[in-house]
Amino acid sequence: SIKFEKVSFTYDAGNKPAVNNLTFQINKGEYVALIGASGAGKSTTIDLIMRFYDPEKGSIKIDNNNLKDISKESLRKQIGIVPQDIILFNDTLKNNISYGSDKEDIKDIESAAKAANAIDFINALPDGFDTIIGEKGAKLSGGQKQRISIARAIFRNPQILILDEATSSLDSDLESKVKEAIDNIVKDRTVIVIAHRLSTIINADKILIFESGKIVDSGNHEELIHNS
Repeated sequence: SIKFEKVSFTYDAGNKPAVNNLTFQINKGEYVALIGASGAGKSTTIDLIMRFYDPEKGSIKIDNNNLKDISKESLRKQIGIVPQDIILFNDTLKNNISYGSDKEDIKDIESAAKAANAIDFINALPDGFDTIIGEKGAKLSGGQKQRISIARAIFRNPQILILDEATSSLDSDLESKVKEAIDNIVKDRTVIVIAHRLSTIINADKILIFESGKIVDSGNHEELIHNS
């Protein structure tokens, strides 16, 4: 579980708080989406969870432990993140999925690829998981890169999984494949998704709407549509 209690934070170059008096709770195993315009405070919230920064006011707790009492290394071992800017290497799909982990069990790699809705396109390649994907994944489409990035995060089997704009650059067909991958992985872990569009997080347990560093509304998809 993750709990923000009256958290405020301002970047060094900022003249107003990036997040201001932020209070919310994400329960263990919940699938929660953060939505709002650019600069609303979504990414800052994730940066604070990752301890890239510490709050100036208020506290953040994970399982009721203050984040400041948890080492950054220990914390980040519990978190998998799928960034907006995907980093892939001129190596095999197998090594790209297992990158950053000290285990390389092919069954676990295949299982992660299946959960990420990537197994079909990988198996269709002549060399399958041994396919070299080129610099920055040049031989893959945008949707394929996104799903490999999701598979990498799943492979680490984190307690908390964060997806930052995982579908923002995809067309509707690819978006549905990635959305299906997200829906596959929310079981038994806490999942936080940053999104611009309500359509991509229709199955979220809870949606937090950010505006100017504050949460201005929350609820599930149906409740928010009803309230709008």
